[in-house]
Amino acid sequence: MAKDYYNVLGIDRKASKDDIKKAFRHLAHKYHPDKGGTDESKFKEITEAYSVLSDDKKRREYDTYGQSFPGGAPRGGQGGAQGFNGFDFSGFQQGFGQGGVEFDFGDIFGDMFGGGRGAQARTPRGRDISIDLEIPFKDAVFGTSRTVLIAKVSMCSHCHGSGAKPGTELESCATCNGTGRVHETRNSILGQFSSVRACTICDGSGKIPKEKCPECKGHGTRRKEEEIKITIPAGMDNGEMIRLPQQGEAIKTGVPGDLYVKIHVKPHQTFRRDGSHLIMNLPIKLTDAILGTTVSVETLEGKTLEVKIPPMKRAEELLRIAGKGIPSESGRGDLIIHLETALPHKLSAKARKVVEDLKTEGL
Repeated sequence: MAKDYYNVLGIDRKASKDDIKKAFRHLAHKYHPDKGGTDESKFKEITEAYSVLSDDKKRREYDTYGQSFPGGAPRGGQGGAQGFNGFDFSGFQQGFGQGGVEFDFGDIFGDMFGGGRGAQARTPRGRDISIDLEIPFKDAVFGTSRTVLIAKVSMCSHCHGSGAKPGTELESCATCNGTGRVHETRNSILGQFSSVRACTICDGSGKIPKEKCPECKGHGTRRKEEEIKITIPAGMDNGEMIRLPQQGEAIKTGVPGDLYVKIHVKPHQTFRRDGSHLIMNLPIKLTDAILGTTVSVETLEGKTLEVKIPPMKRAEELLRIAGKGIPSESGRGDLIIHLETALPHKLSAKARKVVEDLKTEGL
């Protein structure tokens, strides 16, 4: 079920930062195990809520994209086509932003209680990366694919990520005694408590190479350029994101982060977008507006349509051609034509006489 962080802390959505801090301190003292609290999950929940609402950027993202945590991800050409109608909180324990481990609740709180009261080990995750990609208007409407060259941290192909020289073995890490974790004591606003962190020497694996890989120097990863194919689904709008799972930066003994592609759509000289509809302006002569006519219109696909304009069609009225708009999950939108009556720059004597006669008839 979706979480409402404001309800978790018992505050109003317009609460100030001081109100948020006061509410957190009150609840934290109530549920902290050192203060007699017995509900570890509740303590984690209020701390999670505070970490978001106390940060201006995260609070804006949370308020903007709603309370739907899992599934609120950007579009995924290779990772599931979902509209960018929410924020992806599925990697919350890895922190917000691009790959930064800002709030590691699994480590901070699970291990704070001794590691034996429900704490679960989780797989390290590499940094998320993002790029910008500009595409023509037509490609955004009908979909396309692009291959891009990206410089990023990738798994070492020589040692396959182990960090060890091929043919050699790994040995137990002396710093963590092969556990992959080290104990720390910290001071916080709630007092002093112990926590457990991943060992930085072995990156949490508990193993280190006896002989380091000559290519990656024991890191298990190398920075290099990679070609990545990006599938752009039909109907992409300007500013939308595509998420490619595990195409971000690699990390030793973990899984790669994700690649986010922000789409920038070049303007079209004829068409513009309004939701799932295509909009275009069509200039017509004054006589055609009065008497009616049939005109040829070239669609975005490059096909020709014969469009009938009824007599006495007002400029503010629209012509709608069904099914010639932008593809979407619910079908295809319409092509909407705005008529623009073009006035002549100059009238001949004969034309002026005709217009004057029309004027006398009240037209």
